[in-house]
Amino acid sequence: MVERESLKQSIDSLRARIVSLRDSLDLPARQAEMADLETRMGVPGFWNNQEAAQAVVAKLKAAKGVVTPVQEISRGVEDLETLHELAEEDGGDDTFAEIAREVERIEGDLDRLELRTMLSGPHDAGNCYFAIHAGAGGTESCDWAEMLLRMYLRYFERNGYKAQEVDRLDGEEAGIRSATLYVTGPCAYGYLSCERGVHRLVRISPYDSQSRRHTSFASVDVIPEMEDIDIDIDWEKDVREDTFCASGAGGQHVNKTASAVRLVHKPTGIVVQCQNERSQHKNRAEARKMLAAKLYQNEQAKRDAELAKMYGEKGEIAFGNQIRSYVLYPYQLVRDERTELKSPHTDRILDGEIQEFIDAYLRHRASAKKR
Repeated sequence: MVERESLKQSIDSLRARIVSLRDSLDLPARQAEMADLETRMGVPGFWNNQEAAQAVVAKLKAAKGVVTPVQEISRGVEDLETLHELAEEDGGDDTFAEIAREVERIEGDLDRLELRTMLSGPHDAGNCYFAIHAGAGGTESCDWAEMLLRMYLRYFERNGYKAQEVDRLDGEEAGIRSATLYVTGPCAYGYLSCERGVHRLVRISPYDSQSRRHTSFASVDVIPEMEDIDIDIDWEKDVREDTFCASGAGGQHVNKTASAVRLVHKPTGIVVQCQNERSQHKNRAEARKMLAAKLYQNEQAKRDAELAKMYGEKGEIAFGNQIRSYVLYPYQLVRDERTELKSPHTDRILDGEIQEFIDAYLRHRASAKKR
């Protein structure tokens, strides 16, 4: 039988959490921002400048991504309060059981929404560049890097993110040496930055004729997309540009024309490249955005102890910084080294069900900041 008094306490707790959440998000200000953006979209000629229009649409989508869930949960709690009042008058056990199920559902929704409020960094709400690099170990590591790429693509698909391939370098025999994606969606950088670091795989190698156990490594790096970066770059003096034929799919035009662009920042040794567009001009513009973002993050790492541990001299993820292990043999277990969260469901995790690991790290990071 459902404890009726505890239900009332649970509903009151939900109401208090919603009020606190609305205050912390400054919801009226966000609603005013939404109204202003919608007004701008209604002005004649709004779509004449496609790039500026898309930026406004993206801001509106981000604002709605915060406001709409809060409003929906608020209405849900109000409905619960009304239903509970009616049930107190003449409701039976079935009605209280229904209320209990709804309380549990809303608590789950509110837990997830409160986690999103932990994404309060200056770039957390925006898009990002997401890169995977195979570690030492030849074909084994290249295969592992491609397994990780598939895992994240499945995660993006499940969670409504769009991923566009910016650059890809295939392995000599199998897998990939590296891949860079441009990922768009609400809080893409905030969530995916939780995955930055080295991922370790232990398994029986499908490439070893003696079926021995192998350990492979691959790194994940996440860089925020930033439109206006306050960082000085002397493009003529400090940056070397190389052009080459794209190696990925795209038809004869892509492969026979030197449209791909590689930029090397000579003072730091940081390298970026882009080959997803047919146009060399577009690839250059995208590569410059990526380089500026990497240099910005490199500067941030000098002032942030946690980031500093992640990166080597050339702004790349240092392979000593292992964040998660995926053991497929002699037992099956995925373990996060930062939060100590474990799961035996390796198949589900490698199919993109990684949100519990991201959520656990968000809580861990928030807890560490309070100390």
